[in-house]
Amino acid sequence: MRQPEPVVTPRYARLRAWVPILAWLPSYQRADLPADLRAGLTTAVMLVPQAMAYAMLAGLPPIHGLYAASFPLIAYAVFGSSRQLAVGPVAMDSLLVAVGVGALATVGTETYVGYAIMLAAMVGVIQIGLGLVHAGFLVNFLSRPVISGFTSAAALLIALSQLEHLLGGDPLRDGANLPTLAIGLASVAILVALAKLKPTAPRALVVVVLGTVVVWLANLDELGVAIVGSVPRGLPRPGLPSLDLAAARALLPTAVAIAFVSFMEAIAVAKAVAGRTKVAPNRELIGLGAANLVAGLVRGYPIAGGLSRTAVNAQAGARTGLAGIVTGALVVLTLVLLTPLFHYLPKAVLAAIIMTAVFGLVDFAMVRRLWKVERSELAMLALTFAATLALGIVEGIAVGVLASMLWFVIRQTRPHMAVLGQLPGTTVYRKLEHFPDAATHPGVLAVRFDSQFYFGNVDFLERTLEALLEAGDARGEPVRAIVIDASAINRLDSSADAALQELHASLGEAGVRLYFASVKGPVREIMRRSGLHERLGERRFWLTVHDAVLAAERDAGRGDLQPI
Repeated sequence: MRQPEPVVTPRYARLRAWVPILAWLPSYQRADLPADLRAGLTTAVMLVPQAMAYAMLAGLPPIHGLYAASFPLIAYAVFGSSRQLAVGPVAMDSLLVAVGVGALATVGTETYVGYAIMLAAMVGVIQIGLGLVHAGFLVNFLSRPVISGFTSAAALLIALSQLEHLLGGDPLRDGANLPTLAIGLASVAILVALAKLKPTAPRALVVVVLGTVVVWLANLDELGVAIVGSVPRGLPRPGLPSLDLAAARALLPTAVAIAFVSFMEAIAVAKAVAGRTKVAPNRELIGLGAANLVAGLVRGYPIAGGLSRTAVNAQAGARTGLAGIVTGALVVLTLVLLTPLFHYLPKAVLAAIIMTAVFGLVDFAMVRRLWKVERSELAMLALTFAATLALGIVEGIAVGVLASMLWFVIRQTRPHMAVLGQLPGTTVYRKLEHFPDAATHPGVLAVRFDSQFYFGNVDFLERTLEALLEAGDARGEPVRAIVIDASAINRLDSSADAALQELHASLGEAGVRLYFASVKGPVREIMRRSGLHERLGERRFWLTVHDAVLAAERDAGRGDLQPI
């Protein structure tokens, strides 16, 4: 039976907007409980071994992965906007942690662990701050090709970083430990086979159990198989992370990168997999920020939304954020009761979990698509990919974003411009290059400007028109009238307006009339306020290109063009 809706006052409505659990918990339906419990349990079974594996990727003891997968999930359920997104440790953020913190401290030291915990809190503060100032739109600067190039390169780096654990030693210096190699390859084979034969199976848990039992029964740790060893049992003691201002300044670029990348991952995953509920970007920033801040308070490290876990969560029937609360509670139960069972867990199994998880990050499909659709964006993907491999994770994504923004600026300053002709038997005008049978009219040049007109592309318009005037019309005759199809111009700034006034004056001196067609209201209003509309006169503005060309013909005293 549906619970009655609570009375919503304006103040409560505002509170509910920023604390989404208040929107669904008071009216929670009992019918949703079995599905949420089932989804929470299924996701927890998958998350526990993954969290330990990703902590190892981050250079941290596995217990910190479990810390990051416990109470932070409950915080996200309270403040997050998606009811199906499954947050927790992920490969990308783990690698960013390893790169950023590894530059300041030695892996395995207390200093290293302390910096990783502080980094989680920094990420949380950044994300909450961005959410409060409504900066969710900033994710738009991370274009899909840039993200694809970044994640593909990062996947290779992640896989390479796990070779030593999979082989049982440095392959160039020490060679492989055969029992470790056998466990690692067998784990990869089982994970790949289960993914194809039974996608819903808890693959990671299966190899964790099998690997642990084999090592324990055969005493393979005595033959050089690296194991997780003692995993502390019990809950983390909450507290503020140690604050090292010098280290915080050094980690700030990494924190910003993780804040954006984890936000981008969460938004993309929530839209792609958990699309049954609307995801609000600014509230999502606050939800992720709260989860990361709590991760810092309980000795975890930065987290994000995981694609595979979210897919499992949604497929298992998660209907509300209660599924995430159940998952977090089960990880807490694992911390309290089950961590001794992980003592003989071989690190090669965790490496296999990581490597098979990141195989899917290499985005061949995007490369094929961009090769067919837009090769300039493929160049952005390739540049980001190469920069990430050559310069590093943070530097690679920075290069990709900057290159993407630069290309955007270049395209804005050199927008598409078309010379138009009249399609036979119609009053429709289209680009001559695409419609060679379209007719042009002596002395009249019709052009379309496909962009907003602002200071950045004024020079391009002026130079393009000068070149067209010098070339003459399609017959090589002098141009006596220019018709600008303004249907695609949705903005006109003061610089562009001034340029149009100068263009009108210079064309007038050359005996060329200037006409406009399909001018939008906001653009026409700017022209009126600046005086350009009055200088040109009402007869220079027309609803269609055809009407404007007719007027140009009449004003020139020609009869070549007749109304259809």
